[in-house]
Amino acid sequence: MNAAPADQIRLLDVQDLDVRLQQLAHKRRSLPEHAEIESLTKDATQLRDLLVAAQTEESDTAREQTKAEQDVDQVRQRAARDQQRLDSGAATSPKDLENLQREITSLAKRQGDLEDIVLEVMERLESAQERVAELTERVASVQSKIEDATTRRDAALESLDGDIASATKEREVISGTVPADLLKLYDKLRAQQGGIGAAKLYQRTCQGCRQELAITDINEIRAAAPDTVVRCENCRRILVRTSESGL
Repeated sequence: MNAAPADQIRLLDVQDLDVRLQQLAHKRRSLPEHAEIESLTKDATQLRDLLVAAQTEESDTAREQTKAEQDVDQVRQRAARDQQRLDSGAATSPKDLENLQREITSLAKRQGDLEDIVLEVMERLESAQERVAELTERVASVQSKIEDATTRRDAALESLDGDIASATKEREVISGTVPADLLKLYDKLRAQQGGIGAAKLYQRTCQGCRQELAITDINEIRAAAPDTVVRCENCRRILVRTSESGL
């Protein structure tokens, strides 16, 4: 394959831009905010799960408290009715009086036991409410951090996308001046060789594989016409000759 030396030089410009685009793409994928957001999102998910569990406990305990208070109220009302009967003299026989007094005493003890249960449930409810408040605050804090990291990520992506668009446009312009067959070979080699399809020959060393060429290869390149497209015998990339090639 033949191509004017100037076209081969421009191929190096295309290669530099392709390396630049690779670097920008890697930087875009590797922004620290990506990992930060992922980690924070996991934390937020775990905290929300804990918050749902705490809210469920709070709701269940609130219902338990309502039921316990209703039980106390029922016993209190029953005791009040018995006391009213006792005070009104509705119970006349000694046995009825004794039974009524015994029931009032029993209800008083029952009320005391139920009120203790209410207090215990109230303490658990207060604890559950504190837990809900704590987790709600933690979820809000993590969500705020996610929003901050997302803002920083989006700003970084916008800047990188601008650089990528600029480099892509420049590549389109320069590659448009490179002969189609040379560009096709370059693109094929670039896909095969980890993104490097053309390299400068510098001081008898291929800048693609970083290996010094054998003297026989150097002699062949030295003897080749300036418009001959030469290849590295080690990595098979296109070798571009310049005044610094050491020929």
